[in-house]
Amino acid sequence: MYKMQSPRFIQSNNRGILASLPLAPEEFPMKLATFTHETTRIGLVEGDEIVDLEAAAPELPREMTALLAAGPDALQVAHAASGDGARLPLAEVRLEPPVLRPPKFLAVGLNYADHVAESGLEAPAHPTIFNKQSTCVTGPGDPIHLPRASHVLDYEGELGFVIGRRCRHVSRDDAADVIAGYLVVDDVSVRDWQLRIPTWTMGKSFDTHGPIGPWITTADEVQDPHRLDLRTWVNGELRQESNTKELIFDCFTLVEHLSTAFTLEPGDVIATGTPSGVGIGMKPPKLLVAGDVVRIGIEGLGEIENTVIEEPEHSGGIR
Repeated sequence: MYKMQSPRFIQSNNRGILASLPLAPEEFPMKLATFTHETTRIGLVEGDEIVDLEAAAPELPREMTALLAAGPDALQVAHAASGDGARLPLAEVRLEPPVLRPPKFLAVGLNYADHVAESGLEAPAHPTIFNKQSTCVTGPGDPIHLPRASHVLDYEGELGFVIGRRCRHVSRDDAADVIAGYLVVDDVSVRDWQLRIPTWTMGKSFDTHGPIGPWITTADEVQDPHRLDLRTWVNGELRQESNTKELIFDCFTLVEHLSTAFTLEPGDVIATGTPSGVGIGMKPPKLLVAGDVVRIGIEGLGEIENTVIEEPEHSGGIR
């Protein structure tokens, strides 16, 4: 988690000096959101309001990945700006994906023992990593498309975390230092496309099949990401109920594993896997259809809610 250790200057996007601050060993719990109110920008969620950082701290970057890349000092500036008066009612803004286009959107399969059991597969000895294309990312209240190519559509409620520092070869003990915060993920899955080949990317990456949000709750506010209740409802019916303490490979283990192979960058999103209760595992299966409303909540992180609609005709073409 981010901690300030010594005075320093911060810079971003060649815009010059943002601030010169005497930094003390502190933590800055926040809920970082991307929102649209005439224009799209970033802010801090506080209760039923959002602090508009474009107005409250105009020296900061206006896009989430750039803010995270600017480092912990920039987050201190953002935290300090929360006392200013540049606020909007949360009900009057549109919440976008907190990270509009993650550099990487990685996910983990079979990471809860009960989900492994309902899948009829062996428990993995190592994390089962796959990627979701970043173009599948959509907002916490945006519709999910029922594809024209398949109607075998399913939900997966998951804890996600967002990388805050460029890093490689991070030990498990140091992993918390590179995590900016946590959010809710629906790893929407087209099961026939997922399972007809050994790699899952195609079935996991249809457009709109990566709802994330509603904001990034910083690591300092979450404290222990491995003791959070997770629930998924479809049309008000509770389908999934678990706790992140049941993860086979926890967030810190995943950071160590992933960073052994490749560099993690600010804005990367990692979805940690889903517990039992997915639609395809029910008897008979309860797959998603147009009109269904999927709501996923994680303790302390908020909720996302997405309605399933038929894929619009205008979603294709060359443009």
